[in-house]
Amino acid sequence: MASLPSISFYPSRRYSGVGLHLKANSTSLKNASSSTYHPERKVLLNGHAAAAREHKSECKPNQAEGKLSPEMEHYQKTSFEEVPMHTACLTYLGFYLLMILGYINQLLFVPKVATEKGREGYVALYDAFESFYSRYVYRRIKDCWNRPICSVPGDELTLKDRVTDDYGWSFKFTGTETRCLNLGSYNYLGFAAATGRCADESEEMARDAGLAYCSSRCELGNNAQLEELEKLTARYFGVEDAIVFGMGFATNALNLLSLLGPNCMVVSDEKNHASIILGLRLSGATIKVFKHNNMRDLERVLRDGICYGNTKNGGKPWSKVMIIVEGIFSMEGSIVRLPEVVALKKKYKAYLYLDEAHSVGAMGSHGRGVTDYYKVDPKDVDILMGTFTKSFGSAGGYLAGSKKLIDFLRTNSHAHCYAGSISPPIAQQILTSMKTIMGEDGTETGRNKIMQLARNTRYFRRRLAQLGVITYGHEDSPVVPMLVYLFSKIGAVVRTLTTRHIAVVGAGFPATPIMEGRIRFCLSAAHTKEQLDYALEVIDETSDDLGLKYSRKPRDPNPIEY
Repeated sequence: MASLPSISFYPSRRYSGVGLHLKANSTSLKNASSSTYHPERKVLLNGHAAAAREHKSECKPNQAEGKLSPEMEHYQKTSFEEVPMHTACLTYLGFYLLMILGYINQLLFVPKVATEKGREGYVALYDAFESFYSRYVYRRIKDCWNRPICSVPGDELTLKDRVTDDYGWSFKFTGTETRCLNLGSYNYLGFAAATGRCADESEEMARDAGLAYCSSRCELGNNAQLEELEKLTARYFGVEDAIVFGMGFATNALNLLSLLGPNCMVVSDEKNHASIILGLRLSGATIKVFKHNNMRDLERVLRDGICYGNTKNGGKPWSKVMIIVEGIFSMEGSIVRLPEVVALKKKYKAYLYLDEAHSVGAMGSHGRGVTDYYKVDPKDVDILMGTFTKSFGSAGGYLAGSKKLIDFLRTNSHAHCYAGSISPPIAQQILTSMKTIMGEDGTETGRNKIMQLARNTRYFRRRLAQLGVITYGHEDSPVVPMLVYLFSKIGAVVRTLTTRHIAVVGAGFPATPIMEGRIRFCLSAAHTKEQLDYALEVIDETSDDLGLKYSRKPRDPNPIEY
């Protein structure tokens, strides 16, 4: 096993405190970082959490306390603070001003895009508004998205620098690189690393078995390694069987149509992922949407749908009713109220499909997702879905449940029968990381990573609340959306943080409502306290400069313990 590089922290410029601006109580400044961390001056750590070695005090895992009812605990730990009225007005005004400027630009200037010739009389192939939005609105901040990197996306990453000379129509590389603290990747448990046991065993597997089988599981792509992975996945979640696929998005998009048909009713959370929406549209099922994480609205939709039946078929009963929710909602940072969903599923005799793409590994004392977090029997969930892209630092997805369900999918799943099977080194990365989480490698590494992620999540969220910015979601969620609202501020924040060597992800319309532009931070077990303190200092200064401290909640004047 390759040894870890040593870690050194060198002096760099210090900032004048965290800038909490709680002048009534100077003790708040005790949170100010004395760290000399800076991404450019740190020897690469390659995704391994030094903090687990540096901070030995015991920390709680991400686990529901169970002292209150699930409903009360949800309201106590989840925040969706409303936007101030003046900010809402400015946000709409700014967005519509961008649209007006775009239309003027379209009238006066020829766009620098390829155009087809000899198409007179043809109907437009592309949606007119999508083309306009992409060219004249999104283009203005296009440099903040799809930024290429040339390193492993661990606690830090290396951006390839690029510039545009024509206002976002095209880009060219400068030949330089920028080392940044990585707060944008779904590397929840820090397994995305260039060194260590996972990397070594994956490299060995690539040398022994090659890079791909170039065939589906139903033909030449099946092998002992994938069968071992499916058995391990089933054992990990405590269910009878599991099936794995080579792509996380396709796990939803190409399997839901195997489970649902035109006479089925699906009750779907309004914030569900695009892969779920695509799969449901392909299935032909009737889709009824309920308000995000709202159990009263979920029950209303279930009750009305079952009472009235399939109105397209004369009110006859549905052949199947299914509830679809996510464990952690990746844009909102909220956690599904699973015990209440399970209770409604049993009351109305509906099936439950749970997408744990972001919660598996990141939630629960054993890293098994929201079923582990709430201590819900996984067998109460009919279909457990998740991906290997986030917490496992790999690629692909899985469905887990009863043996009867999995046997059906092995025969009927489009993703199983027609798509290529998982690459050998990719599968080995999943096997090694999953065994590490389960403790089957004979070490406490997996448990330490789970604890470290929980500690980082609570610390970072509480410190952001103390700064006065608005964040969404549950206090135990490692996905932390910070609201900036204005479309122009998304670009300003991403660019400013990049100049300070922090890489983040911005999200705006149409991925979010027009009113709710945001910066989405993703925390990792690989992050150290020094890294988080550095990020918080920069976020604090940037929030002052750009006016991002919208929160009207009272701020905690006391130092936040790590």
